[in-house]
Amino acid sequence: MKSVGIICEYNPFHNGHLYHIKKVKELFPNYVIIAVINGNFTQRGDVSLIDKWKKTEVALNYVDLVIELPFVFGTQAADIFTKGGTDILKALKVDAFVFGSESANIDKLREIVKIQECSQYNDKIKQYLDEGLSYPTSLAKALKDLGFILEKCPNDLLAIGYIRNLDGVEIKAIKRTNDYHSLNLDKIASATSIREALKKGIDVKDFVPKESYNSLSDLHFLDDYFDLLKYKIITDDLSKYQTVDEGIENKIKKNIFKAHNTDELIKCVKSKRYTYNKIKRMLLHILCGFTKEEAKRCREIQYIRVLGFNDKGRRYLKSIKKECNIPIITKYDNNFEMMRIENRVSNIYNIKKDDYLEEYKHKPIIH
Repeated sequence: MKSVGIICEYNPFHNGHLYHIKKVKELFPNYVIIAVINGNFTQRGDVSLIDKWKKTEVALNYVDLVIELPFVFGTQAADIFTKGGTDILKALKVDAFVFGSESANIDKLREIVKIQECSQYNDKIKQYLDEGLSYPTSLAKALKDLGFILEKCPNDLLAIGYIRNLDGVEIKAIKRTNDYHSLNLDKIASATSIREALKKGIDVKDFVPKESYNSLSDLHFLDDYFDLLKYKIITDDLSKYQTVDEGIENKIKKNIFKAHNTDELIKCVKSKRYTYNKIKRMLLHILCGFTKEEAKRCREIQYIRVLGFNDKGRRYLKSIKKECNIPIITKYDNNFEMMRIENRVSNIYNIKKDDYLEEYKHKPIIH
């Protein structure tokens, strides 16, 4: 059996994701589709609208096998995020990988990967970082100096990591049909615009498939956790948390009393050095108690956790299980530190729910 992998957040699953999967099936008919999905928190420092189990149920209408991307990878910068997802897919022996891209120019992206290996590029990155610029801005400026234009394209930034890590796997890009940051509600609307609409109580029925629409209840937003975040900022030593560096904890503590919500706090702290999304990830790590020491101990995938599958996905797992060099697990295992962190952050995600099914009680969803 041959397989094709995707890495996704589905926050929420919308018409653009459906378009992406249809293209995957056109490119690789009869392949097993494996989705590595971010859980209850996302790479851009946000809270998932619906929990990872609901996301799995939605995804299994379109893919064959759903694997969890652990929190310790899923809520970090592009290089760590992409390494976690691709390490899982390589261990699962995927034959192909498909990603969404603003440029869809794989040849250009491959050249950028090569350039990043040269000393001149690294010197330029260091120069711009020393000037106080953010990493994405420094990266774009360094590439421009070397003859490559990389606009502020979050998917292309992730694509560089995918390509670097997936040597030997057939890679295809599907061009995005919209702007990730757009707030316009079109037939294929961005996840950002759909989340904003849901915050305002706007019906999004026209912008998501039926199965996704039916799952959009008991929604979670980052500001639901603001009081808890505020308490931690006031009472805790923030410097121990992952991505809280260079004394920025002092600026966060200074501004927490001025802010009435997460967005206001981020705008108070934001600078040319610290982008909006970087601060958002930082606040997420504070909220979830994710420390630098934990991050150091969890640099490599410790297990592959199956969230759900259909019959095709089950048969694929059975066929490659002996070849896989990382344990494939279908239930909670307290022996893994990465899993204990997952349990903690899931408890925080569900802190206001009365009917929360604890992490260790969950079994894979069979579709």
